[in-house]
Amino acid sequence: MLAITVVVASIVLSCKAGLDETDLSKTSESPVQIVNDMFVVQSDNGRVSMRIEARLMEHYDNDSLSYDLFPKGISVYGYTPDGLLESVIISNSAKHTVPKKKGNEIWSAFGNVVIHNVIKRETMETDTIYWDQTTKEIYTDCYVKMYSPDGFMQGYGMRSDDHANNSILHNAFNGYVRTVQDTTVVVIDSVNFIGPFYKK
Repeated sequence: MLAITVVVASIVLSCKAGLDETDLSKTSESPVQIVNDMFVVQSDNGRVSMRIEARLMEHYDNDSLSYDLFPKGISVYGYTPDGLLESVIISNSAKHTVPKKKGNEIWSAFGNVVIHNVIKRETMETDTIYWDQTTKEIYTDCYVKMYSPDGFMQGYGMRSDDHANNSILHNAFNGYVRTVQDTTVVVIDSVNFIGPFYKK
């Protein structure tokens, strides 16, 4: 259950006829809504598509845009259409920006960002990541480390779909690939092979 605390601004009137412009501008610096222990579930056709958890959310609103700050960290869980957990994103802080006119809805995550694709067993670590909900793309220009069952890669800059399925690492360096031979492969020694015994 969401515990919602609304910040109410109280103004003490003095003998002045009106408020100074500096006093009016301070109201836009204060959150219009604070949510503690946030737990949000987004569904699509009755199936869970996303789950978001955060210890604190602060909602701000001004003339040009509306945005949410998550100063104590955020955890985002993405699910497949079949309801299986597919991706997990965790960071120290985050911001969700919604322009009121033209522009894309952007999620930004900062500090110890970890993106884990549960199904593919791939993990990505970076300092800053952006998720464009309009183009359905995850991207960053920061240093990125990627771990998978096939090896390790690192570089500067990354682009991916919003489920972290098709990640493309840019400016890669000092990576390695692990090659595992299939144990079901049958190796035939052609020198020592006798072959089947035919009946006479």
